[in-house]
Amino acid sequence: MKIERTVNIVNRRARFEYEILEEYEAGIVLYGTEIKSLRSSKASIAESFCQMKDGELWVVNMMIDEYKMGSFYNHKAKRDRKLLLNKGELSRLEKKVKDVGFTIIPLKLYINDKGRAKLLIGFGRGKKLFDKRESIKKRESDRNLSRIRKNF
Repeated sequence: MKIERTVNIVNRRARFEYEILEEYEAGIVLYGTEIKSLRSSKASIAESFCQMKDGELWVVNMMIDEYKMGSFYNHKAKRDRKLLLNKGELSRLEKKVKDVGFTIIPLKLYINDKGRAKLLIGFGRGKKLFDKRESIKKRESDRNLSRIRKNF
């Protein structure tokens, strides 16, 4: 089993489905087997979302596979995990999320230089269908421009 130094797990659908207004870096409370499994890139944040409970921020539906070498001390794959932010950031997010249409989405899960697991979360609102069409048009036009530049 290879343990990588850099772990980059990205929620690719998040920027397509949501208009991200602000980004925050949050720490995650993990068990020992969870961090070992995370270091071997056995995680997914595709279906996860963040939720405020009693003034704390929790990430729900985040999948971290069970550690293969773990014994009966292994963790549950899908459990709610607490996110660590400053009190000021938490209160700002709590006020903003109360508005209709706004949500907090996990964007990227990684391990920083100090070896700590971090979750990049974004505060934003869901895109409408015409906004998604604009994103697709922009992506295709950028792709065509890069092809043209490559040929010349």
